[in-house]
Amino acid sequence: MSQISVAALQLAFTDDIDANIAAVSELVRDAAARGAKVILPPELFEGPYFCRVEDEGLFANAKPLGEHKAVRAMQALAAELEVFIPTSFFEADGPHYYNTLAMIDDQGRVMGSYRKSHIPDGPGYEEKFYFRPGNTGFKVWPTPYGTIGVGICWDQWYPETARAMMLMGADILFFPTAIGSEPHDPSLDTSRLWRRAMIGHSVSNVVPVVAANRIGTEQGQRFYGHSFITDERGDFAAEYGAEETGALVASFDLDVVKRHRAAFGFFRDRRPELYTRLTQDI
Repeated sequence: MSQISVAALQLAFTDDIDANIAAVSELVRDAAARGAKVILPPELFEGPYFCRVEDEGLFANAKPLGEHKAVRAMQALAAELEVFIPTSFFEADGPHYYNTLAMIDDQGRVMGSYRKSHIPDGPGYEEKFYFRPGNTGFKVWPTPYGTIGVGICWDQWYPETARAMMLMGADILFFPTAIGSEPHDPSLDTSRLWRRAMIGHSVSNVVPVVAANRIGTEQGQRFYGHSFITDERGDFAAEYGAEETGALVASFDLDVVKRHRAAFGFFRDRRPELYTRLTQDI
């Protein structure tokens, strides 16, 4: 099947995990009713973006994949609606902690997990305090609608992330996100840069991109929203502004996308033998 319908969810979150799961579930149902088969919630939708501060008490919120309430809820919902739900969560694995995504299939099974590769560290985004760098490598997953690749937030700034997933066979890229205002510089609006970076991935890989972000203000930090879906040309197929709550839905014919990708020749003209510098430390 070459047709794929996808969705990006945008909403605000509170410190009530059950309310957050219910709000995400409502939007998943809406997206599924509109035909979406792969539905992307934002990053770490279990609660507020806790990485704003370093607080050792918050490690208690991490759970193993099989025990996490958000993952189990999305498994049940995916099975009921027969949709795929890439689900971001705070994972505990023994003494180690990761920013992880469980790829849930349309039968409610976990196809596998991806642990965020690039971990940011800066004012308002103190993720290195909580998360180890991912040890899974990049991942793609086959579905009846096409092969999907998923990176997590800070991963989306790296062209290597998108290109690696494309070389692994991805037909469409998904990025769950939590990005907002910069506490050290209130005048810096990184939402524009964020969108441009992923539009660049779309254009240079000739691939649709799906990005889901949160909205609202959490402890003085304002999240940008501006979730979007681009087509393989980098044009917006669907987009939100800074405040809307809802599900963006768009459909693509992946056979047409593949023809466009072949015609551009980006993958034909690659010169991997010249790129060894990319794998060396600075």
